[in-house]
Amino acid sequence: MKQAFELTRERTVEGVKTVEVVYGITSLSEPRADAARLLELTRGHWGIENKLHYVRDVTPGEDACRVRKGVAPQVLAALRNAVVFLVSLLAGPKETRPEVLERMAGRPAEALQAIDLAPLK
Repeated sequence: MKQAFELTRERTVEGVKTVEVVYGITSLSEPRADAARLLELTRGHWGIENKLHYVRDVTPGEDACRVRKGVAPQVLAALRNAVVFLVSLLAGPKETRPEVLERMAGRPAEALQAIDLAPLK
């Protein structure tokens, strides 16, 4: 450990302000990472977290899922990954993932055709 740091996060949502203080440690020395660089690295980490994990956490509701036993969590994660991939392929140039999911939910035949399956009879 070369440095420890304290980061205060302030956020206002619907007029309610919250303050969170977090701490971190790093193996980077001060000449390699001053306070501005540590903040940049921390924000970069959360940028990755938000971009990559938000898609699975929020859009298909992974965080809300309470399945915890056996292989079911792994199976559901694989299915969610497949859905996220397919939704990305099906999204138009200005269409969000939730919009694609809503569109496909209302058109099951189109959804099945997209994955090269015939509608059930």
